[in-house]
Amino acid sequence: MSVIIWITEGSWPACVDAARERAGDADLVLLHVTDDAVSEAAHGAFAGLLGRGRPERDPGTRLEDLSRAAADDLFDEAERRLGRPARRLALHGRAEQQVIRAAEGAELLICARDGDRTHLGPRSLGPAARFVVDHAPCPVLLVWPDTAPGLGSLPPPP
Repeated sequence: MSVIIWITEGSWPACVDAARERAGDADLVLLHVTDDAVSEAAHGAFAGLLGRGRPERDPGTRLEDLSRAAADDLFDEAERRLGRPARRLALHGRAEQQVIRAAEGAELLICARDGDRTHLGPRSLGPAARFVVDHAPCPVLLVWPDTAPGLGSLPPPP
């Protein structure tokens, strides 16, 4: 059984904790997705405006290096918290699309809410998590990154 743990900068501890508590001896995969839009914009701006003939000064390359290092650090921290080895899967592109593709054939996908953390309800899911929940090809365990808000945060009935 494989369990995909989608780790993001703001909510990875809750996802890792959920996997540690619920995944048993399953094959664990730590998934991180890097959106390349910022580095691509930097490459384009540099090539178009500043850098013809000087590729060593391209800030997009520096941004790619920083993103890769940050992802490696996140993988290391997540694996330490998990307390056992896990396969690492580093993808690039739109996060929601890559997560759906990575979850194909998995037994479970663990992800965290990425929206409003102060209220229960649909706004606790941002666009990426909403897409993943709606389109996942496997069961999804959706966790709160922090303590879940109380029932008092529910809106009144219509």
